[in-house]
Amino acid sequence: MSTQPPLPPEALDDWLAALAAALDLDPADIPVGLLLDLARDVAHGVARPAAPLSTFLVGLAAARNGGTAADIERAAALASGLALAWGEDHPQDGR
Repeated sequence: MSTQPPLPPEALDDWLAALAAALDLDPADIPVGLLLDLARDVAHGVARPAAPLSTFLVGLAAARNGGTAADIERAAALASGLALAWGEDHPQDGR
């Protein structure tokens, strides 16, 4: 685990811009709020380690289905819905 102090919020924007450029993506195509909401829903409804893996799977599914903003929104909505219902359907998981 890192012992570095937390970065200011604008560091997220800087990081995303740099990573998007390195991956040859347009930063405007990254639905930051949607992905952070998804990560929150999964972290709270399933488990914290499931959050980054779930956002990856949503991105992969969206890309395979066309990669449009609508594809991302659809995949994220499906994942969030599943995560929000997970605790009700799996109470034995003991979150």
